[in-house]
Amino acid sequence: MEWDYEMDEVCEEGVGMDVQLINEELLANLHRKATESYRLRQNFDLRTSPADGSQRMLNALEVGTHVPIHRHLKSSETVICLEGCLDWVFYEELPNMDAGGPIHDGETAEDESCFNETARFRICPREGLYGIQVPLGAWHSVVVHEPSTILEAKDGKYEKKSFSFPAQ
Repeated sequence: MEWDYEMDEVCEEGVGMDVQLINEELLANLHRKATESYRLRQNFDLRTSPADGSQRMLNALEVGTHVPIHRHLKSSETVICLEGCLDWVFYEELPNMDAGGPIHDGETAEDESCFNETARFRICPREGLYGIQVPLGAWHSVVVHEPSTILEAKDGKYEKKSFSFPAQ
């Protein structure tokens, strides 16, 4: 395999494909966009074609971003921190006494007061804490202590979220 950085292309036996370098320039650009966003975060899709059946992205997160308590019902999630420092926070859902059970059957919590923190894990590469494997179905969120960039990977194609609300 021959690497030609000037052309940002890898040539192998005459077949070329796009190469995306993950470098300081890319991360700085993502953080610039994140600071300009009301969400204080910006992702970058790493899939190479619409036919790619995975979810792989970089996500630049700024201090103050709110990542709602959520879970993934079809896949575990692998997270690697490239830079920065953040906490991955896990929750249990408190029982809904009026309905006799949990009130959240979707992927995003509509009422975060119905959750109790159960565990917190620091992810900080300069401390030797590089990433986390989030189990399938685990309620979690993120607290950002300094501008951070993570690589997220999940199984399956990205699907727009649908929310289930309790019957009134």
